[in-house]
Amino acid sequence: MSVTSAFVLFAVIWFLTFLIVIPFRIKTQGDLGVVVKGTQAGAPEVHDLRRKAIITTGLSLILWLLITILIVFEIVTIEDIDFFGRMVE
Repeated sequence: MSVTSAFVLFAVIWFLTFLIVIPFRIKTQGDLGVVVKGTQAGAPEVHDLRRKAIITTGLSLILWLLITILIVFEIVTIEDIDFFGRMVE
């Protein structure tokens, strides 16, 4: 795996993890009872994006490390997941 591939893999894992982590523990304007005129009650009031980005980075590093080990040491290869036999030479 090249450095570029490793970086792209980490970026994809980070963004997917971030999109999963964002909705956790959001306090909306409707939850707090203070809805600003012209906004929706579901708009976030307290979102803690910095903390969520740090959590996402930690989770992503762990996932990236596991997936990288699987790829580099060839624990799982393309031939292992070729269920239809299309990669046969």
